[in-house]
Amino acid sequence: IMTRQPTRYCMQKSRGSEKYRNVLVARFSALGDVAMTIPVIYSVCKNNPCTRFIMVTQKVASTLFINTPDNLVVLGIDTKVQYHGIKGMVKLRKELTKKYDIDLFIDLHDVLRSWILGAAFLFSGTKVLRFKKGRQGKYELTRKHNKHMLPLISSRARYREVFYRAGFSTEDMFMSIFGNEKAKPEQYASVSSPKQPGNLWIAIAPFAKHKGKIYPLNMMQKVVDKISQWNNTTIFLMGAGEYEKQKLTELAANHDNVKNLATQRNGFPCELALLSNCDVMVSMDSANMHLASLVRLPVVSIWGATHPYCGFLGWHQEERNAVQINLPCRPCSVFGNKPCLRDDYFCLTGIKPQMIIDRIRQVLVEKGFVI
Repeated sequence: IMTRQPTRYCMQKSRGSEKYRNVLVARFSALGDVAMTIPVIYSVCKNNPCTRFIMVTQKVASTLFINTPDNLVVLGIDTKVQYHGIKGMVKLRKELTKKYDIDLFIDLHDVLRSWILGAAFLFSGTKVLRFKKGRQGKYELTRKHNKHMLPLISSRARYREVFYRAGFSTEDMFMSIFGNEKAKPEQYASVSSPKQPGNLWIAIAPFAKHKGKIYPLNMMQKVVDKISQWNNTTIFLMGAGEYEKQKLTELAANHDNVKNLATQRNGFPCELALLSNCDVMVSMDSANMHLASLVRLPVVSIWGATHPYCGFLGWHQEERNAVQINLPCRPCSVFGNKPCLRDDYFCLTGIKPQMIIDRIRQVLVEKGFVI
């Protein structure tokens, strides 16, 4: 749990709403979605210094909130045991109200758990606002026939909209969780020595939660093999768990300049510090893309069953860096969790490794590297 002194009384004039003093914000999962809330919440906090915002999320996700604004309190809670089910949410409501005197609850999740928590606040007389997921638009975009291939508004815009409805100023004031600077070497010292001038650092995160979003590892191996040959290049492979650790070890084999970060638990503060010093990341449509976005790292993202039109492209990422192929069946899923309609996942296997390599090179050339 990261806490700050409450900003209940504020001498600084607020540019936003002065109606609410203690606002509870909830987004329990998934990790990437929680990461997408950070640019919005940090900006809202800075725009509305007279209001204290209490963010409640899963414990692991709470560690993403680094260098928080003074008027933001981040609470990592256990929804599986301590606050499980209806009784758990009612208990959470009572504890939060008692400690923080909540006068507005903003639901950034819109699932059963957050609905229960919202109902508990409503019954106690506290106002509740809920963000709009845009389910109908996503259905029309991913259905098998008669797709509406039009880009939907981003999840961040949906998060921002609910704060706007509450009367808060929502001007974008977020640069990076490290501000205008990169993280210092001591912040990532457990995984790497300091980056030297002229060095090229590339992060690769080849995994995602669902099969429809994972580029075949045998094809990713070709990407790793090729870019590891570039001069003064170090590649950091990112993942978690025994399975990913094993597969990343295989990807790194025979390359002295390829490091498998999954061999140890580094924690998000360390890995985010490292990412802030990298030059580009290669990622699936996954949480890693959003983590990189928090430190303004350009991402070459790979899209299969899903599509940037669904509104999940990383914050300030460019769609031209989204590597994908056009197929009449794409996108078939919002989250990549549905069986392939063709049974071959050609949306991923049809992406040639050279397409990814060329896009990485282009990003680096634009940053001034000679490849």
